[in-house]
Amino acid sequence: MTAQKPKLAMYWAASCGGCEIALANIHEAILEVDAHFDFMFCPCLLDTKKKDIEALPDGAIFLTLFNGALRTEENLEMARLLRRKSQLLVAFGSCAATGGIPSLANQHGIEHVLETAFLNAPGLDNPERLIPGESCTVPDGELSLPPFLQRVLALHDAVAADYSMPGCPPEPEQILAVVRHVASGAPLPPTGSLLGCSARAVCDECPREKRNRLAPRLLRPFEAVPADDWCLLEQGFACLGTSTRGGCQALCPATAMPCTGCYGPLDRDSDPGATALSTLAAALDPGSAPGQDEGSLHAGLRAALAGVPDPLGTFYRYTLAETVLADRATEVEP
Repeated sequence: MTAQKPKLAMYWAASCGGCEIALANIHEAILEVDAHFDFMFCPCLLDTKKKDIEALPDGAIFLTLFNGALRTEENLEMARLLRRKSQLLVAFGSCAATGGIPSLANQHGIEHVLETAFLNAPGLDNPERLIPGESCTVPDGELSLPPFLQRVLALHDAVAADYSMPGCPPEPEQILAVVRHVASGAPLPPTGSLLGCSARAVCDECPREKRNRLAPRLLRPFEAVPADDWCLLEQGFACLGTSTRGGCQALCPATAMPCTGCYGPLDRDSDPGATALSTLAAALDPGSAPGQDEGSLHAGLRAALAGVPDPLGTFYRYTLAETVLADRATEVEP
């Protein structure tokens, strides 16, 4: 009789589904996952029910990859359930690790978010101006939606995550490397470590040439077509590769798309927005003249940085739940 394989689970909370696609993108290597694990829970792919997980003994799941931020009471409930049932719980992807794009909603209250989505979005067809409620009576009974949490949380804000694996989404090669390491029985890194990423910057992985030039101003992507082999930041595009942790092999800059910082800041203790802004400001030469006063210099720098129309969404796109800006209590309902 063969030994029972360790159980593997994957759950999505407030996320786009890209993390599941990244797992599927390991292609035929998914057979390795099947060989080493009993892949028994993944709402996107499998029909396992919540009651099946509740029936398991605590710690029965060896490894859970939890992707998505915590936006609703249901997300929070599942995070707590899977923490109890899992030996290893990994915050999988930027949303689980640092709040991701869903946490940008923390700058506004729930009412504002719902009104924006259901009443004020461009192209919306909602003549009765309906907003979903938490419950609704239908002929077959009462239907309910899980209520929103007051703030979007990263996974470790609610439960203890053993590891974090950044990326939006994590790259398939990195996923496979982590799965193979766990399956091999090799010693695991210390609890709290980052998996599937590098200690080097995306810039160190980027094939584009550095020519040691400063840009006069930042450009928005539609304003110019970047040269094929020249550093995007030196051309004036808001590329965050200098301040972002590597591991993705600079896939975005290699295809003429500026790095948006999804693997997180190089220094886990730094403020990612402040670091990114400092990097961009240092790459600019807005011009100066002899005798120019400090106010004029600042005005020139602000004009040079105007190519970033949404600073919050640029500098904190994946990390807002983890920063000093995370709790704007005056804008969030009590």
